[in-house]
Amino acid sequence: MTDPRSQAAQAALSAAFSRAVDLSSLNRRPTAPGTAPDGPATPDGAARSEYVIDVTDATFQQALQASASVPIVVDLWASWCGPCKQLSPVLEKLAAEGHGTWILAKVDVDANPGISQAFQVQSIPTVVALAGGQPVAAFSGAQPEPQVRAWITQLIDQLRDALPGIREAEAAAPPPEPEPEDPRLTAAQDAADAGDFPAAVAAYQAILDAEPGNAEAAAGLAWSRLLQRAATVDDGAVARSDHQPDDVTLAAAAADLEVASGNASAAFSRLVTAIARNVDPERAQARAHLLDLFALFAPDDPAVMTARRALAAALY
Repeated sequence: MTDPRSQAAQAALSAAFSRAVDLSSLNRRPTAPGTAPDGPATPDGAARSEYVIDVTDATFQQALQASASVPIVVDLWASWCGPCKQLSPVLEKLAAEGHGTWILAKVDVDANPGISQAFQVQSIPTVVALAGGQPVAAFSGAQPEPQVRAWITQLIDQLRDALPGIREAEAAAPPPEPEPEDPRLTAAQDAADAGDFPAAVAAYQAILDAEPGNAEAAAGLAWSRLLQRAATVDDGAVARSDHQPDDVTLAAAAADLEVASGNASAAFSRLVTAIARNVDPERAQARAHLLDLFALFAPDDPAVMTARRALAAALY
């Protein structure tokens, strides 16, 4: 979760840059026609993304001009700066993933005092986003990748309609690489597909024991447990529940069978009816089962939203 204090500090820094930074002197520096700022390969020798450039006092004008088309994110760093060495690889990775929706311009502040002075840099690393030749957002200090990614995403979303190059780059970008399949998840799904729900439950649980935050495994476990319960329910459960709508145990079994058969709306309605016709502890039992079934679906699923309204009416 993003620290609200960090968000406030970033907002204040962005506002300060937009008021105080004067880039006009850098904009007047001569640049040889037809040249482009560029940089060496990454430290490990791999070719660096074409969307990462080295910018100097003499070539900064080109970065300003390019910011009329796409955002230019300026990374102000120094070779002696430890946090810079943490942040720069993150920025370079995200720039490569951006496929030209934004450009990372790296500035060695020791070698380029003009840029550093223009941005009134007080500490490094400092990152400033330029659009239309003006600073529009900034942050300082090394940030974790999820926070930097969110900052970039927000920047692109805010500028997409203002800078024509963003949509052009998005249209030209290759489709995202499919994530490699997790063999553990594949094995668990294979077990579920074969109807071996105890094995599927055990496989998904083993993944969650190792990775409690694995959302795909959590969803697979929940569905496998439902299907395991439904497999023990005979076909007459729905009819029996229809004739005994007050019976919470029957309603829960029939609802499991209905969800497993793809009729979630009927299952939800059955349990809401049982809730309305009972008092605690049976009412609490039916409500708990209904909430467990809700968790199998997205919160904005129409059947869930309709059932939640019906549940509120039944309870209050």
